[in-house]
Amino acid sequence: MKLNLYDVVVEPLITEKLSKAAEASNQYGFRVHPQANKKEVKAAVEKIFDVHVDKVNTMNVSGKWRRVRHVPGQTAAWKKAIVTLKKGEKIDLTK
Repeated sequence: MKLNLYDVVVEPLITEKLSKAAEASNQYGFRVHPQANKKEVKAAVEKIFDVHVDKVNTMNVSGKWRRVRHVPGQTAAWKKAIVTLKKGEKIDLTK
C-alpha cells in the first residue's frame, strides 16, 4: 500500500520515557499508520524533519478493555515506531 508521507507519521509521541530516550540515546517515538512498514517510516521521518535515520523499531500496541457506564468496550489498537537518529542530529518537537 502506497501511503503519503504525512499519512505514514500520524503524530509524535511525547512521554516522559521517550523524552529521556531522546536525551540519552537520540530516539524519538511516533504514532504511525498501522499498515506502514519500517522503510516507509524511515523515508517519511527523513523527509518531514530533514534528518538522517539510523534505525527504526516498530510495534503494534493492542487496545485495552475499558468500561464506560457499565458497558465494556475496547480502545483502538495502533502502531508505534521508535526512530533512532544518527549522532549529532535532533528533532525539535516543540514547534
